Amino acid sequence: MTNRERADSRSPAMAAFLSFCWPGLGQLYGGRRRVAALLALPVMALAAFFLIQALNGVAVLGSRMFVPAFAISILALAILVGFWRIVAIIDAFRAVGTSADRRRPAVRVLLAALLLLVVGTHGLLAYDSWAFLDASSRIFVGGQPAPTLAPGQTANPAATDNGAGANYGGGSAIIPPTTSSRVTILLTGIDAYRTRTEALNDTLLVVSFDPVKKTAAILSVPRDTSEFPLYFGGVYHGKINSLMTWVYLKFVASPDNPINTLTKELGFLLGIPINYYAAVDMANFRTMIDLVGGVDVNNPKWINDPLYDWLDGSPPGLQLSPGPHHLDGRLALAYVRSRFGLGDNDYTRAARQQEVIVALAKKMASPAGIAQLPALLNAAAGAIKTNIPSDRVPDMVQLAGDFDPANITQIVLGPPYNYHPDSSTTGGVWTSRLYMDKIAALSVKLFGTDSRYYTHPAAGAPVDTPPPSASPVGPTPR
Repeated sequence: MTNRERADSRSPAMAAFLSFCWPGLGQLYGGRRRVAALLALPVMALAAFFLIQALNGVAVLGSRMFVPAFAISILALAILVGFWRIVAIIDAFRAVGTSADRRRPAVRVLLAALLLLVVGTHGLLAYDSWAFLDASSRIFVGGQPAPTLAPGQTANPAATDNGAGANYGGGSAIIPPTTSSRVTILLTGIDAYRTRTEALNDTLLVVSFDPVKKTAAILSVPRDTSEFPLYFGGVYHGKINSLMTWVYLKFVASPDNPINTLTKELGFLLGIPINYYAAVDMANFRTMIDLVGGVDVNNPKWINDPLYDWLDGSPPGLQLSPGPHHLDGRLALAYVRSRFGLGDNDYTRAARQQEVIVALAKKMASPAGIAQLPALLNAAAGAIKTNIPSDRVPDMVQLAGDFDPANITQIVLGPPYNYHPDSSTTGGVWTSRLYMDKIAALSVKLFGTDSRYYTHPAAGAPVDTPPPSASPVGPTPR
């Protein structure tokens, strides 16, 4: 039997299907080994490259999609490999069987279906790559907060908004290498609903990683902290969750834009330079949860918060029984925002926030989440702003994955690190104030020589924050 006779005896439908599964298999089925190798080897090399990339973890590989150059490469590869597969399928189909075999309606329908599947899957991959590219340009706003100032050092007036926007810009700073230097990030949730007259920071978490010691610390700063010294001089009398708004409105003469002011101020108070920030708009966070069909949580105890404000005109009050619940975006947002229920505090609320974030991450990785990927990325672009350089995201993901939960210290800066002054001295407003000597001691304990409060034993006692200046800055607590 000649090669032509052998090829004529093969099924065009089978050849097309095999090359659909992998370019070159249909050609190998038809006896054309050289053509099979030509079509298969480039795709095999590409697959090997991505398998090597995946050795660091699928999460790290996925996070590379936020790097513009990588996303553009995937977009181009989606188009090129799709074209390559179409060529392989058509070539395999035409090279075997008789013309009568290839003209059969069922065979032609199968060929059309295979080609449409290739166009559809590669078109979807290209669209998702574009969605990552678009989201990356809106999430990673560029710039960084300038380093935290030492006591007595004056701020550089030039380190102001870099043009990225009044709320999210940043000055320049050296990016610390994640392999050896401590990395500290401010995570803040911004409550800026249309029913509010000002944007407030609903969540203030400072997360610090030590890549060498493989330890991490998560500090939750109460949002009602007030009467604290400012890194550029003076004292802020309002609550820290309103600092960004008062800087934006020019009522506080900060040398930096709002988010940089908050970032540098927290670094100043805690004694550790904060390298990056990530700010989340709570309204868009709700949208992300709705897009994945809600999240599942296990509420540890009754939540009975009669004062909870839904911010949508609904009567106040939140009640949620203990046990498992499936929460839509509206209720999930209430679950993480409520803090006035019996026995609730910033610590219990922080635990709920972590639970919802983990639940959302799981849903985003589910088939329902993947199906909504472009819409989720669009919502994320509206919800999240950060000055972490996009090309450092894979490093950050890998860094976070290297930490044992047992080596993570979680602290809420409530008692004994703060106290609540008598309401008669604050106009009836509930506020808290920091014991700066205890904050300094905690900073040295957690961050060691990285803390600005640390002084070598031979030099004397640790440096403390200077006493509050006599010049008041900012509003009175309310």
